[in-house]
Amino acid sequence: MEFIESTFQNLRYIVRYPNSYKDGEKYPVIIFLHGAGTRGADINILKSNSFFAITGGFEDFPFICVAPHCESGTWFDYMPTLKALAASIASKTWADNERIYLIGNSMGGYGTWQLAMSAPELFAAIVPICGGGMSWNTGTLVNVPVWAFHGADDTIVYPEESERMVAKVIKYGGQAKLTVYPNTTHDSWTPTFKDPKVYAWLLEHKNSNAKDVLDKYKGSAIYG
Repeated sequence: MEFIESTFQNLRYIVRYPNSYKDGEKYPVIIFLHGAGTRGADINILKSNSFFAITGGFEDFPFICVAPHCESGTWFDYMPTLKALAASIASKTWADNERIYLIGNSMGGYGTWQLAMSAPELFAAIVPICGGGMSWNTGTLVNVPVWAFHGADDTIVYPEESERMVAKVIKYGGQAKLTVYPNTTHDSWTPTFKDPKVYAWLLEHKNSNAKDVLDKYKGSAIYG
């Protein structure tokens, strides 16, 4: 499994191309945000993350995968850079910019919600895993399909976090669903990464966000 290392502004990231990659062709892209356990100075720990270990074993995985590396702090500390990186990736010659997807687990699940709400025009669909966020802002995701995942017995990030986010997306008119794994604690990402239906679901969606991004909160004093 080969990775290309690169840096965008102050953020290092890796890229993995599919086995079928050919110069001049465009590919769907997954931007992957890892959890807190993959932080650190050594970017090689990201290369051995379970997302890459699992999807690298698939016979046919058609996505170009882009994974930034959070060395310290949280993804919220990098949010402006993440937004700019995602826009940069969408402009690459090898990227099908109608099929840019976002997946993240735990800390990366929070990052997935926040990045998608910050730049909904960039993403065709998102998969936040055992995350949460500012549910009042989910109106921006009206055109971004969401499939969230959580463990029923998670005591690190309670499943109510995902439930709240998904319910608000639906309330605002978006498309969202939640899968809760029974008898599962915080590691709800392993069964999600292993499930081919997740990636088939992503490929069902193309970007329709740029034409009509909903912002319910402009000029609303009640949000401070």
